[in-house]
Amino acid sequence: MSDYTSRLAAFLASLTYEQLPEAVIARTEELFLDWLGSALAGQGTHPIPLFERYAEKMGPREGACEVLVSGTRTSPYFAALVNGASSHLVEQDDLHNSSVLHPATVVFPAVFAAAQDLGRSGQELITAAVAGYEAGIRIGEFLGRSHYRTFHTTGTVGTLAAAVGVGKLLRLNHEQFIHALGNAGTQAAGLWEFLRDAADSKQLHTAKAAADGLLAAYLTADGLTGARHVLEGDQGMAAGMSQDANPEYLVDRFGERWALLETSFKFHASCRHTHPAADALLELLWNEELGPDDIQHVITHVHQAAIDVLGRVDKPQTVHQAKFSMGTVLGLIAVYGKAGLAEFQQHALHDPSVARFREKVSMILDAEVDAAYPRRWLGRVEVVTTDGRRVFHGIDEPKGDPGNTLSRDELEDKFQRLVSFSKALTPDETKALIARVWQLRHLTSVCGFLVPPASRSKA
Repeated sequence: MSDYTSRLAAFLASLTYEQLPEAVIARTEELFLDWLGSALAGQGTHPIPLFERYAEKMGPREGACEVLVSGTRTSPYFAALVNGASSHLVEQDDLHNSSVLHPATVVFPAVFAAAQDLGRSGQELITAAVAGYEAGIRIGEFLGRSHYRTFHTTGTVGTLAAAVGVGKLLRLNHEQFIHALGNAGTQAAGLWEFLRDAADSKQLHTAKAAADGLLAAYLTADGLTGARHVLEGDQGMAAGMSQDANPEYLVDRFGERWALLETSFKFHASCRHTHPAADALLELLWNEELGPDDIQHVITHVHQAAIDVLGRVDKPQTVHQAKFSMGTVLGLIAVYGKAGLAEFQQHALHDPSVARFREKVSMILDAEVDAAYPRRWLGRVEVVTTDGRRVFHGIDEPKGDPGNTLSRDELEDKFQRLVSFSKALTPDETKALIARVWQLRHLTSVCGFLVPPASRSKA
């Protein structure tokens, strides 16, 4: 057996801040800001208060680690748990295309909590986050498309990505990283079945991935051993969770390819599988000067994973489930010109114009789009107008992709919209926190990172 896990662990153990290109450091700061905004946007919205109450009941009343939505402090495990749940709620956290992994929502809750617990610097947090991204993305690619059909990759692979990030802060060596991966991998879980019932389990996936990854790293540092081949072994993750695993992805171009730079920011507040079609429809409506009443039918040409995930939702029952409804997302785009947090909150479930448009939308499998996925998420829409015309439009890089990314100004604007939505921070606190993130690499400690919180109503 080629020891792919050992080779991955060797890279992780040897990674230093000094090895990181400037572009990687700067992008990590941008991803951190994006994650903070997503986490703060979840304040007070179901089911996040449930996670807060659980942490209050089961965890300590005081600690070094900040719970972002409440401004309280607790242990690293429970801070990672709540912050992991809240940052995946509004569907604005980042995504890496080819691994189909949301890295921020599992890596940052874990490394932020551990860095505060251990008194680490901004540079150490950045290095830990990069390690988590690089490992998580490669493991997601290794498990392949078949894994994603049943398993929510962010829940499964996220556990290992979180463990790796925390392992860097604990200064694990090569051998310990092997065990940390083993201890994280044996806990990896997360199934897509929740979507069919509009259940809340998606937040449990990211909460547990972040917290259990942290648990795996801390226990490993204290001497707990794990499986040496949890990824590629005969009874490892690939054997039980994939039909197309390729271990070469685990060792892909260490130090040459920085997978973190390939991560996409989310522009629309919905499942990422809806974004290519949303962007294509938005451009088509603009180019053709069409309104929602001018359209008889919209056919979206999609990859199979979009059908697997979005096809579970017919008539959405909750705002969160609406974010996985292609028809609802495109209805918001057609009627309101955007599918942001406010549009979902106010119009996704009860607006008759959005509901009517939802019924006009269908998905079909497109061979070109499916062949490009997951490395490229192509958007292709075909519109039949009420006067009988057929209009086709396509986009190759959705807004937020590396080739069509968000600038720092746009990221600041997105952050402000996120915290304004939940009223988590005042405008002055928001500006101060943005400035602090842009200085992350210069901070000698990330303890007490948040500016003093505004008066926050606790649900």
